[in-house]
Amino acid sequence: MSTDSELGFFCLLVKQGSLAATARELNLTPPAVSRRLSQLEERLGVRLLNRTTRRISLTSEGEVYFANAQRILSDIDEMERLVSSSRAAPKGLLRVNAPLGFGRSYIGPAISAFTKAYPDVEVQLHLTDRPVSLPDEAIDVSIRFGDLPDSRLIAKKVAANRRLLCASPAYLRVAGLPAYPHELTQHQCIVLRQNESAYGNWRLSRGKQTETVKVHGKLSTNDGEVALNWALEGHGILMRAEWDVAKYLRSGRLVQVLADYDTPPADVYAVYLERLNLSAKVAYFVEHLRDYLSQHADSPSHNRSNW
Repeated sequence: MSTDSELGFFCLLVKQGSLAATARELNLTPPAVSRRLSQLEERLGVRLLNRTTRRISLTSEGEVYFANAQRILSDIDEMERLVSSSRAAPKGLLRVNAPLGFGRSYIGPAISAFTKAYPDVEVQLHLTDRPVSLPDEAIDVSIRFGDLPDSRLIAKKVAANRRLLCASPAYLRVAGLPAYPHELTQHQCIVLRQNESAYGNWRLSRGKQTETVKVHGKLSTNDGEVALNWALEGHGILMRAEWDVAKYLRSGRLVQVLADYDTPPADVYAVYLERLNLSAKVAYFVEHLRDYLSQHADSPSHNRSNW
């Protein structure tokens, strides 16, 4: 019970039985305790205690206030106990959503390791490249990339990530290497049609200058793995997440294009509703995911630590 609150103060006063005893307990003077009680009664508009020089007694209103104050404080103690216990021992059903490719490559293996460490947690993994609405769909944690427009959600960054432009050496030998963003319009570009967003608009920036290029090509798809295979087979230039192309850049099967230009943010976030901020299973999973990705991220070169 917290004596800093009005409820806690009043319950302590009743249990101590006098202003002087309460003052000693709170390390205050009896007049200070009397003023605090008067302020409480003035706010409520009723008299809670009958006072004499030696003792206090509850009025009928005071009895109602005291009984309910005890119940409320007990409920608060029980709530804090449950929350503390829950945080100490993650358990129950955890529903996770992630994009198809990233989910298969990283989230699935991360969940495998998580359930071994926390066997009391049951995990359902739902993979889709269609954005999900957390309040409307039964999802606890959603893995997303880039900026998040919904300010009602809590987003924890679990890994750094970039979108890179790349193509096969065979394609670049024939078509040449573009030096500026506008030159992409002269190239075959592999376009991803995902999430009903405007496809084929590639935004690149360097310093304070940003340029949006409408690219075209013979091939387009809504599947990232298909698009990546087309790039590997020499069909054109692809914009793809670093996690997906890192090993091919490192091996030389793909070459980065316009490397001195930046693309829109693509960091990896674990997103969940604010009401789950105190959930043990969510907190432990997000922390586990951050650690897992830091250890298993691939990299375009042996000298980098991202992917």
